[in-house]
Amino acid sequence: MAVVASKSQLLLLCLLSIGIALASAATLFTLQNQCSYTVWPGTITGNGPPLGGGGFALTPGGSVLVEAPVGWSGRFWGRTGCSFDASGVGTCVTGDCPGGLKCTGGGATPTTLVEFTVAAPNVDGKDFYDVSLVDGYNLPVEVVVTGPSRTGDCNNTDCRADINAICPPELRVTDNSSQVVACKSACEQFKEPKYCCTGDFSKPETCPPTDYSKIFKQACPKAYSYAYDDATSTFTCTGADYQITFCPANS
Repeated sequence: MAVVASKSQLLLLCLLSIGIALASAATLFTLQNQCSYTVWPGTITGNGPPLGGGGFALTPGGSVLVEAPVGWSGRFWGRTGCSFDASGVGTCVTGDCPGGLKCTGGGATPTTLVEFTVAAPNVDGKDFYDVSLVDGYNLPVEVVVTGPSRTGDCNNTDCRADINAICPPELRVTDNSSQVVACKSACEQFKEPKYCCTGDFSKPETCPPTDYSKIFKQACPKAYSYAYDDATSTFTCTGADYQITFCPANS
């Protein structure tokens, strides 16, 4: 004898199917530390829930998995030289942020940034991602696309070079021992429109690469070196997961 499901049962099955579909559409980010020192990843969300509580510690060789829902956008970056007490109060030498261990706002520059928009609804569900040096640099980073269901171009991107080693003297940030720990952007250092792409320089046609941004671009060809560096620095993929590595091998 055939069994006919009630409307309430059908509704429940429909809701369960939707829930399973949404769960399977979540994007997984694996953050791993291959540096010889502890890195404290910071996260800030532009759209959606905060990931990883806003920040956490990664000892050398450590990794953490965080999950982002469809439509999430935000940034990851690595903080260095941090000191936090048991309640998470403290500061970092580079990449510091409001909130202590668990960032409640964007990190201080200069910092190497990894930026994502997951399954953007206005562009056929594509992920957009990049490594950005627009706000300067503090440590090498690599983004590797993973997952069996990915489609599209899905290129990896990175800034593997040690830009601190080639940073011009006027852009250097040093710690208490005079070691170079970060490299400022020319915009941050000089605050001039020609370096910040503002005012009369607010369009691609009027804001070409500068001698400073060319240093970043030559060292890290796939990364954003200044505001209008889209053509060679923004990448897309659909249905992927991502591995973000601080101090990738051979960097």
